[in-house]
Amino acid sequence: MYNFQFMLLYYILSSQGSVDSMKNKHSKRIVRKGMCEDEAQDIPLIIKNDPYLAPLTDAIKYKIGHWKETEARLTGGDSLIDFANGHRYFGLRKSLSEDVWYLREWAPNAYAIFLIGDFNGWHESIEYKMQRISDGGNWELKIGGDKIKHLDRYRLKIYWDGGMGERIPTYANYVTQDTATKGFNGTVWHPDSSYRFVNQSPVFEDAPVIYESHVGMSSTEYKVSSYNEFAANILPRVVESGYNVLQIMAIQEHPYYGSFGYQVSNFFAPSSRFGTPDDLKALIDKAHGYGLKVIMDIVHSHAVKNEVEGLGRFDGTTHQFFHGGGKGDHPAWDTKCFDYGKDEVIHFLLSNCKYWMEEFRFDGFRFDGVTSMLYHHHGLGKAFLNYHDYFNHEVDLPAVTYLTLANRLIHQIKHDAITIAEDVSGMPGIGVLPEHGGLGFDFRLGMGLPDFWISLLKGSSDDQWNMDSLWGVLTNFRQDEKTVFYTESHDQALVGDKTIIFWLSDKEMYTNMSIFNRNLAVDRGIALHKMIRLITIAAGRGGYLNFMGNEFGHPEWIDFPREGNGWSYKYARRQWHLVDDGNLCYKFLGQFDREMVNFIRDYRLLDADRPELLHSHCDDHVIAFTRGSGVIFVFNFHPSKALYDYKIKVTEGEYIQLFNSDSFRFGGYENIRENQIHHTHKNGKAQKGDAATNYLSLYLPPRTAQVLKKL
Repeated sequence: MYNFQFMLLYYILSSQGSVDSMKNKHSKRIVRKGMCEDEAQDIPLIIKNDPYLAPLTDAIKYKIGHWKETEARLTGGDSLIDFANGHRYFGLRKSLSEDVWYLREWAPNAYAIFLIGDFNGWHESIEYKMQRISDGGNWELKIGGDKIKHLDRYRLKIYWDGGMGERIPTYANYVTQDTATKGFNGTVWHPDSSYRFVNQSPVFEDAPVIYESHVGMSSTEYKVSSYNEFAANILPRVVESGYNVLQIMAIQEHPYYGSFGYQVSNFFAPSSRFGTPDDLKALIDKAHGYGLKVIMDIVHSHAVKNEVEGLGRFDGTTHQFFHGGGKGDHPAWDTKCFDYGKDEVIHFLLSNCKYWMEEFRFDGFRFDGVTSMLYHHHGLGKAFLNYHDYFNHEVDLPAVTYLTLANRLIHQIKHDAITIAEDVSGMPGIGVLPEHGGLGFDFRLGMGLPDFWISLLKGSSDDQWNMDSLWGVLTNFRQDEKTVFYTESHDQALVGDKTIIFWLSDKEMYTNMSIFNRNLAVDRGIALHKMIRLITIAAGRGGYLNFMGNEFGHPEWIDFPREGNGWSYKYARRQWHLVDDGNLCYKFLGQFDREMVNFIRDYRLLDADRPELLHSHCDDHVIAFTRGSGVIFVFNFHPSKALYDYKIKVTEGEYIQLFNSDSFRFGGYENIRENQIHHTHKNGKAQKGDAATNYLSLYLPPRTAQVLKKL
C-alpha cells in the first residue's frame, strides 16, 4: 500500500496538471511521438477512450496489476467461483453425507467459544464447546444430528482476554427478533423440504428499466408488509407498469427498521421481519415467472456497530473485519468500515455475493455507498475537481480491488447479471471492464440528475429554467460507460425533503387532486411531472430507475416508525388506493408512466446512441432532440406561451406523432392531435434565423411534450 501511494504521489506531482490543462498541453492522440508500437498497444482501453487520462497511465496500470495479483493469490490459479464458498463452510450447517451438524467460525482473538441455545437451555457446556482448528483463528464444533432442530434459536458465547460476549455467528442464514426481549438470535433454518424453484431467470438483452422497491413499506396498511404480500399484490403492478427489473431494498438483516436496510448486522440472513427465507425465494421465483429480473440492494460499504447481532467487536477486537482505531468508524453514518486489505474480509464479502445469487437466485446487485468505499475520506466534503482526485493517495486501493473482484465473480456466476454502482464522485472506469482499466460494473447511477431537478424546483420557477443548462446536465455522462438515469429514488423522498410532485403542487395535493376539482397548481404539477420524467428517460443511455409509488406521484415523504413520530407507520407505506381511484388525478400520472416506459422499451431507446440536439431556445423554453432511428422528442417548458408554426430542423420525410403528454388520458387538454402526420417543408428558415433545408412546423402548447417518428 505504501509503495502504491508513494508512486501515485510522485506521478501526480510530476504530471501535467488538471484536466483543463491537459486539454491544452496534450494531443488527443495517445500514441505520442517516439512511443514504440508495443507501448501503444499496452495502453488500457479506458485511456484510448479518454485521452485526458493519459498522464495517469501508470496509476491505472498499477490498479490493473493489483487486482490481478490479488486474485491470483486468493484463488491459487483457480476461479473466483471456487474461492467464494465461505457460506458453504462457515456457520451452522447440517451435513449432507452424515447425520451431524457442523458449526464453524472465524474468531482469531477468541480463546474459548461455546454454542448456546434452545437445545441446551442457553448454558455453556463441554459438549457444545468449539475447538480451534487453525492458527488463523478458525473454530469448529461437530454435533449429533438429533441435538438441533428446525427453528431452534442460538448464539455463540465467546471469551477473549479481558472479556466475554454473546454473538450471532457471522454466517447465520436466518436471524429472528424475540417479541418479548426485542433481542435478536440466530435461528436454525432447516425445514423438512427445501424450497424448489420453478421458474428460470428471464433472458433478455433489453436495457434495464428498474422498479426500486421496499417490501416492508409496500402495503397501504399501517404495518410492515411481507414477502408473500409483496409477491401477491405488488409484483402484478410492476409488470403492468412495464418495468423489467425489480430492485429490492433492505434484504440483509438489520436491527433498526428505520435505517432503510443500510445498517446491516447479519449479511447472510434475509430480513425475518418480512418473512422466512423460503418466502423470499418464492417472491423471486414468482418475479422470474413474470419475466422480471430481480436485483438486490447490497450493502458492503459498512456495517452496523451492534455487537450481539452484528460484527462489531465480534472476537473482542474492533479490527477483526474493520480498520482499527478511528479509521474503522464512519464519521457520517456511525457505522464500521470494512478493511478490504484483509483476505478474510474479501472472502467473506465475495462469498456473500455468491450466496445471494446461488441460494436465492438474485440476478445482480446495486452496490450501495460505493463512493464511501473508494476513498479514505469517504467522499465527505470532497470536491472532485480533476482526474488526479480519482487516482491519488486518498483512494482506497484494496476497496477498488474488492469491487473489481466482486464484479468479476458476479459475471462469472451469471454472465448477464446486472451490477450498478452508487457513486457520486464520478470516478472514471466504474463501468469499464477490469481488463480495460475499470472496475467492471455494468452501470453507474446518474446521481447528479435528481439533484439537478430538485435544485431547479427549489431554487427557481419553471419560467426561469435554462434549456442549454438542462441539455448539458442530461448529456454530461461518460461515453464509455452506461448510466442508470432517474429523477427520484428513495433518497429524494426521505423525511425532511419532498417528492417531485410535492415540490410542484405542495399542499394543493391534499384538496385538489380530484378530477372534478383541479386548479392551476395541480395542473402545473401534473404537466411538469410528466415532462421531467419523459425528458430524463428519453435522454438516457443505459437504464432507468423509479422508486415504488413515485410513478403515480405518491404524495409526501418516507418516514419510518421512530420515537420522534410516535412509532407511526403513516409514512412508511404506499397509498395504492390513490392511483386505483378513478376520481383522482394520480391515475393520469400512473397511466402516463406506464405508456412512457413501454414506448421507450418498444423502441429500445435506452440502447440507442447518445441523443442528438435538434433545437434549444431559452426564451421560448423549447428543446428538441432525436434518438434512435428517427424518433424525435419536442418539449415546450414555457408556462404560458403556446407556440404556433414552430420550426424544428429535421431530415426530409413524413413524421407521425406517436405520443404526447397533453392527452386526456394523461390529465392533459388534448390540444395536440395524436397520430397526426407531419410533412417536412423545404427551403424554409428555422427558428430565429437558422438556415434549414427541411423542417417540421409544429404547434407546441405550453408545458407539453410530444414524440414523433419518421415514417
